[in-house]
Amino acid sequence: MIVSKKDPAESPLDDYSTLFGVVVFFFLALILLPCLQPAAAQDSPADVGTPWTPARGQAPAQAPGNISGTVVDRTGAVVAGARLRLTRPDQSPSLETTSGENGQFSFAHVPAGPFQLAITSAGFAAQPSSGVLRAGETYIVPAIVLAVATARTEVRVGLSPIEVAQEQVQDEEKQRVLGFVPNFYVSYVPHAAPLNAKQKFALAWKTSLDPVSFALVGVIAGIQQAQDDFSGYGQGAQGYGKRYGASYANFVSGTFIGSAILPSVLKQDPRYFYKGSGSKRSRILYAVAGSVICKGDNGGWQPNYSSILGNLAAGAISNLYYPAKDRDGVGLTFESGAIGIGATAGANLIQEFLIRKLTPNVPRNDPAKP
Repeated sequence: MIVSKKDPAESPLDDYSTLFGVVVFFFLALILLPCLQPAAAQDSPADVGTPWTPARGQAPAQAPGNISGTVVDRTGAVVAGARLRLTRPDQSPSLETTSGENGQFSFAHVPAGPFQLAITSAGFAAQPSSGVLRAGETYIVPAIVLAVATARTEVRVGLSPIEVAQEQVQDEEKQRVLGFVPNFYVSYVPHAAPLNAKQKFALAWKTSLDPVSFALVGVIAGIQQAQDDFSGYGQGAQGYGKRYGASYANFVSGTFIGSAILPSVLKQDPRYFYKGSGSKRSRILYAVAGSVICKGDNGGWQPNYSSILGNLAAGAISNLYYPAKDRDGVGLTFESGAIGIGATAGANLIQEFLIRKLTPNVPRNDPAKP
């Protein structure tokens, strides 16, 4: 048996060096082995992929957030039932909610970004609010304080149609031909306010009692006596008195029936509305037509039943006091009515072309005084 002998020249330190190297290698293997395994996994073809990047111009998705707050009044008391409307500058659909019994409100799942709130409640002035919501944030709106709405009272200073008509009638009562002959039933205001029944009767009463009316009736009675019209009345003072009474009765009955009673019942305006413009032919036709048509209280033109029936009624009434031999029943009635219509047409022609020039205090040609 061969027994190896250790070289006396070898040192014991050589054995320890070898053992130390083995230990170091072992520890290095333990440390590097976990690092090498993920690297190998990443290099595996099955796990290779392209990381996601947002498209050009597209912002990365942001988590929505919440918005909440409280609505109170100036005293600090909560306002329940207030309506809140949330809008965003990007024109996305608006959101709406109302404040609860404790005055609180909330909006859930609101996209991040700037927003505006509009808060309204009955009895309070509208109140705006705005803010910027960050992604995933719960935004607490500072306490929204609503002010009590200011009461607004709108007062329109003006006259009612009746008051406007009364002022216009007062102007018409100042219209006198040559400064003294009454010219009350002519309106120089094309769109004058309609008269009510009281104003129609008042105008007829004033016309009937005007001193000039008494004088004109006296002139008519004198002409009749000079021509011996209604000879049954005779001559002298007694005959003149009877003619005067009959003429005044005709005048008053025609005025009240044709200018007050029937216009009030039929809702028609008894006045002549001065035209004053257009061709001469159109003005003549307008004036003549005014004897058979008139303005209604509604402003529209219609047959002048008031004037036509008024003349017939006055003619029928005159049969009660004319002398027996001058009463012609129906014939006299229609004759008087026809004469009345013709007289109205003639008066309108004079009004249209002459009277206005002879009448001072004519009001301006405007609809009404402010």
